[in-house]
Amino acid sequence: MSLSCDISFREKAKQFSFEYLKCLMSVAEMESEAYLLTKKLYSKLITSSHLLEDFLDFHGAKNNREWVFYRELTAAVRHLSLAGYSQKHIYNRIGFYEFEKNYDTFALEARDTLLMIQGSLQLAAPVILQEAVKLGIDIPSMGYEPGYFPGIATGEQLEHNIDDQESRQHQQQKNLTIIASDFLALVDRFEQFAFYERYPSTQIRKIVPDKVNEVEIRRFEMLLHNLQSSFDSYVIHGGFFHGNRKLKQLRSHFSIVFHILQVMGRLLHFYERHLHDVEYKDVYKSVSEALTELIDPDVLLDRAVNYCLFYAWQFLSSGKRLASEVLNENIDRDSITVGIPQERGFHSRPSLLVAKIVQYYGGEVELLVGPDRFDASSVLDIQWAGGKIKKEEVEQVVFEGDTRALADIKILAGVNYGEDHIGKGVPLPKELSYLR
Repeated sequence: MSLSCDISFREKAKQFSFEYLKCLMSVAEMESEAYLLTKKLYSKLITSSHLLEDFLDFHGAKNNREWVFYRELTAAVRHLSLAGYSQKHIYNRIGFYEFEKNYDTFALEARDTLLMIQGSLQLAAPVILQEAVKLGIDIPSMGYEPGYFPGIATGEQLEHNIDDQESRQHQQQKNLTIIASDFLALVDRFEQFAFYERYPSTQIRKIVPDKVNEVEIRRFEMLLHNLQSSFDSYVIHGGFFHGNRKLKQLRSHFSIVFHILQVMGRLLHFYERHLHDVEYKDVYKSVSEALTELIDPDVLLDRAVNYCLFYAWQFLSSGKRLASEVLNENIDRDSITVGIPQERGFHSRPSLLVAKIVQYYGGEVELLVGPDRFDASSVLDIQWAGGKIKKEEVEQVVFEGDTRALADIKILAGVNYGEDHIGKGVPLPKELSYLR
């Protein structure tokens, strides 16, 4: 099958550039700084720039001195527009998210971030149009009419007249247990990025991309996408405008972070791929320097870290208590009676392994010694229980709570809590591989 045609590369470049340049003319013609680009305009920029970038890459523009700058500018528009679309989604939805805390400052910074992305596109637009002329590409006579890109909001909402929550209650409970557990585990892993005071630009340059980079952020973005997808498929199928307020709040915590990380991933990709100071050949270096004159790397990184990363951690950490509540309201509960660790009792190793099992699942589990109850997720509490067990010569104890954790504690007890009679560690069963 032949992939060639009679139309020349330059003629097709004009065809693939037309809608893209027409959009950029609309951006360049904006007169009011207060006007915010709409999702429809961002969407048009995304699709037209993506098609043009694919066309240019197909013909080797990245390796051509004449066309490489036009190609890099097109990639810049695509990634900025992708970030802008997600950021506009956040800004549109701020009034619908539900949180226990007030995040007024976030709304202001969300707008500032939108203006930064929009301002970068406005600076790039005339340069791109000039580069197109230089390459012999025809410029549209005018941009789109402003009314072609309306905002999505209206003054009304459709009536809520579908309610299937009762029929989904059992399935909802099962899946909420999984979702809340996964959310808590994700928060623990994301804590490596936690910070509480804004980073100066010099510090940001030290952590990006060595510690904070597109690959790491996109990994968390996908995990959050999976959480939101599971929630919308199996918990609240009709969205979050109506229904259980606590569940809407839980969804808000991971939904907003998902979209924040979409913005951050695009900004980091653009920085790492197009602005970061790496060893380029002279022609690529000159292109990168030209891009930095249009889009200030420090401003872009400030929004990626001091807005995106900062608030991602704020929303995730503030959702932990809520997720724990939802988890413990929906877990299956039971109790088991097991023996104590032989010879040495609940000293450091057995206590740590039991606590790790409980922490892994996230649900409540208590260790019962007579009338006394101890938190089985706390090494210190288990060791306090161990002192009472030894003093009262207790041989069996009861664990009560999350059935998932109880099943693994029973397995652990079956191998004497992971140690032999002299206190040396022994191999754990494969079911407990997550403890290694």
